[in-house]
Amino acid sequence: MINPVDTILSLALLSILFSFGSSRLPSLIKVLAFQGIVVCIVPLFIGHAMSGSNLAFVIATLTIRGIVIPGCIYLAIKKVAIAREVEPIVGYHASIFCGLLLIVGSTMASRHFDIAYSSLSDLLLPTAIALLGAGMFLLMARRNAIAMVLGYMMMENGIYLVGTTFSIRARHIVEFGILLDILAGVMIMAVILQNMKQTFDDVDTARLRTLKE
Repeated sequence: MINPVDTILSLALLSILFSFGSSRLPSLIKVLAFQGIVVCIVPLFIGHAMSGSNLAFVIATLTIRGIVIPGCIYLAIKKVAIAREVEPIVGYHASIFCGLLLIVGSTMASRHFDIAYSSLSDLLLPTAIALLGAGMFLLMARRNAIAMVLGYMMMENGIYLVGTTFSIRARHIVEFGILLDILAGVMIMAVILQNMKQTFDDVDTARLRTLKE
C-alpha cells in the first residue's frame, strides 16, 4: 500500500527540481506556492492530533505560505515588469543536477538521525533537509533578488518540516512567528525591488556593488 505521506513529500522533492530548472519567475512563484501547500498538509497525515487550534494553525499557515506570500511576490514582479531571470550564477541544467545530488545526499544524511516519525514516512526528514539545502542553493546560485526571496521561502518550508519531524505542539508558535517575519520581509522586499527597478532598470543584485558611499 502506498504511503500517502511519502506521495505528498515526493511532490515536494519534485518541486525542488522544477524550481532549479525554471527561468521564468511567475512559474517559479507557482512552484513555491504549490510546495508551500504540499508541506502544510503533511501534519494532517502523520498522526498529529488535529484539535480545533491545531487545525486553525494549519489552515492559517497554508493560507499565508501558499497564497498570501506568493501572491505578494507575484504582484511585486508585475509592478516592476520582470518575468524572466537572466544569466544565473549556476546554469539551469547544472542546477537540476545539483538538485538531484542534494536529494540523494539528504536521504543519506537522514539515516544518521533517530526520529520518532521515521516509521510513518521514510521521506519526512530527507525532504526537510533537502528543502533547507535547496533554499540555500537558490540564495547562492541566483543573482535575481526575487529568486533569492523565494530561496528564503523554500528554507522556511524546510524549517516547517523539521518542526513537524521533531515536535508536535510547541512548533506552531515558533513557526507561525517565523512565517509572519517572512511575510513582513516580503513586503519590505517589494518596496526594495521597486526602488531597484527605478534606479538600475533591473533587479540583478550584482548591480548593488556599484553603489558608493
